[in-house]
Amino acid sequence: MLFMVVERFRGGDPKPIGEGFRREGRMLPTDLIYQTSWIDSAAGRCFQIMEAPSVEALNEWIRRWEDLVDFEIVPVLTSAEYWATIPNDSN
Repeated sequence: MLFMVVERFRGGDPKPIGEGFRREGRMLPTDLIYQTSWIDSAAGRCFQIMEAPSVEALNEWIRRWEDLVDFEIVPVLTSAEYWATIPNDSN
């Protein structure tokens, strides 16, 4: 499953997250796969695509960062996966 993870840096300060990342890396459990990420121009949020077997698989990783970040987790599909679920009405 794919998840859009929206991280809101506590206090709007990305420095503690950057320091933790440089020191410890992403700290991913073995069943969680990082795909890609973007940071907004104000540096107050990070948007990540993660792959995991379930939303529960994100919990261990979230616990490792929750002192610095507020998380929003959104299950997502690729466009191709989504459109494959929509019936084609053209007959």
